[in-house]
Amino acid sequence: MDRLQVAIERARKQRAEVLKESAGAGPLTDVSSVPAATPRRETEAPAPSSRDALWASLKPIDAEAPELRNNRMMSYKGGAQAAPYDLLRTRMLHQIRQNNWRYIGVVSPTAECGKTTAAANLAFAFSNHPELRMILLDLDLRRPSLARIMGQKVEHGMQDVLRGQTDFADHARRLGDNVAIGYNNGPARNPSELLQSNQTEEQIAAITRRFDPDLMLIDLPPMMSTDDNYGFLSKVDAVLLMVAAEQSSNDQIEVALRHLGDLTTVMGIVLNKCRHFGGAYGYDNKYYYS
Repeated sequence: MDRLQVAIERARKQRAEVLKESAGAGPLTDVSSVPAATPRRETEAPAPSSRDALWASLKPIDAEAPELRNNRMMSYKGGAQAAPYDLLRTRMLHQIRQNNWRYIGVVSPTAECGKTTAAANLAFAFSNHPELRMILLDLDLRRPSLARIMGQKVEHGMQDVLRGQTDFADHARRLGDNVAIGYNNGPARNPSELLQSNQTEEQIAAITRRFDPDLMLIDLPPMMSTDDNYGFLSKVDAVLLMVAAEQSSNDQIEVALRHLGDLTTVMGIVLNKCRHFGGAYGYDNKYYYS
């Protein structure tokens, strides 16, 4: 753990040096310091009544899908199993509010680290926080899996939304009253070019203006698999790096952190698939959930 913390600090220092050399910022955010970042609000938020009506008009997810119970959706029903994701949600919110962040990416060094499952569980955790509105987008366009692991069937995908062929309000599914999810129905054509396009930036900015979420969580491709992320990550405020215990090597983690340090701010590393929960990093739920 100490080695990972050192790697995070190194990535943050590297990011600070990059920002000193270049004053430019992407269209999604206006980053002026590290770790703080202030998203640019291009237009005023819609009136509360119209925004509430817009969110209420979204089609709800299929809450009876068996995949919600079978695919490690630990936060689906709350309770003791949801505690790790509730804690992660709270720690994320502390940093987000402290730094005025809005756009958070979820990445991993390689495939099979559980980043999409974690993003889905975070959606359930945020749905239990009614004071916040959160949008979760599946932008792992080459191998999308969010709809599959949550058992949701959609006619279109986020590629159609990003290309302006489908309205996000018609495509998104609502979880509870305050979480909207943009799924995919299959791989996208030319995913790298699409993610890096001005059209994608404009569509996400339009979704932000229209829905005015407090947080937009974006499930992105693994860092070391493709170049899909590299034109997009500079547009987010920060990223959460998911690594898999006994799978992600220190070299893979350090390489991912080095690349991320060039592009954005690393808000933290989450150790996933860990079989050992004792000691300082365990969760003592018996007192509260017995």
